[in-house]
Amino acid sequence: MPKKKTGARKKAEKQKIRQKEIRLAKENVSIVDHPCNFVMECDKCKRRQKTRAFCYFCSSVQKLPACASCAKTKCMMKSGDCVIKHPGQYTTGMGMVGAICDFCEAWVCHGRKCLSTHACECPLQDACCLECERGVWDSGGRFFKC
Repeated sequence: MPKKKTGARKKAEKQKIRQKEIRLAKENVSIVDHPCNFVMECDKCKRRQKTRAFCYFCSSVQKLPACASCAKTKCMMKSGDCVIKHPGQYTTGMGMVGAICDFCEAWVCHGRKCLSTHACECPLQDACCLECERGVWDSGGRFFKC
């Protein structure tokens, strides 16, 4: 006869299953739900567009950039994976920016993980619409799967 499971063992097994489901869900994220394809509103002209470093319409730089990889607008790391050191200080705005993605033209924060992985994982790097045959550079806005 098998041993009776304890409460802690049951809880651990449930958590293991939950973590597995979360990992699988991360791989199957829709292109619309990626942080580099979020909707933003320009600070100057107040027009809605996809998140990127510069406004499509008035070419102004955003005051509060959001990371294209992790969607953070404020870096609260006092130590850790930040490439730019800011001990004991929170950074926002241009102090948080580390790079601009070549594919989605959005800001990438100065976190080591974001800088090293976003360019490889960017969902817009080879995006091409099957119906209208437009690529990333021709779309002029948010990218959807038709």
